[in-house]
Formats: sequence, structure tokens, C-alpha cells
Amino acid sequence: MPFPPNENKRLEALHRYQILDTLPEKAFDRLTELASLICETPMSLVTLLDKDRQWFKSQVGIDGSETSRDVAFCQYAIMDTSILEVEDAAQDVRFKENPFVTDAPKVRFYAGYP
Repeated sequence: MPFPPNENKRLEALHRYQILDTLPEKAFDRLTELASLICETPMSLVTLLDKDRQWFKSQVGIDGSETSRDVAFCQYAIMDTSILEVEDAAQDVRFKENPFVTDAPKVRFYAGYP
């Protein structure tokens, strides 16, 4: 599992915001819905990456509230400061064995921004 060089500071900031496990918020839900429309995708998420999990602050087209970090696509998005775009996750060495690619929901396109 990759970790960015600023992992400790990133986690400290995340916990300082006290946003993990908070209730849904309309502003985040509007962003998620807009992202799904713009990207023409059935799923869209606003996620926060904690030490061991990816928590969904907002989601469209997917059930649940979190996944383990080891299967989170976002673990790669936080490794840089620019957008990570993957046209076909089934062809990408980082994702082709991921259960979200090999099984339902069979993710293909991914775009993430740290």
C-alpha cells in the first residue's frame, strides 16, 4: 500500500478537521452529484482517507459508508498534487486486480484529486 511522504501531517490535518464519521451535508452531496453528471459516470464519491480506511463523506451510485484503504483508488490519488485520471482501470497495473474492478461494480474510469 503506497503512503505519501506527508502521511503523518496529512492524517494530523484530517483529524484536526473533525469531519470523519459526520452526517451528510448538502454542499458535499451537490458536489458529488455534479461530478457524476460532468464525468457521465454512475458513481461519484467525496472520500477521506484515514490510516486504515476510506470513508465516504458523500456518494452517488454506491452503497455503504467506507472501504478498507488497501482497495481504495484514492490511496494513489493522494500520492501527487494533481488529478489522477485512469481511463480503463482493468488495464492499469495498480487497479486491474482490485475487487471493485474485477467484481461489481466493475469500475473502469477513475478520476481523483487529492
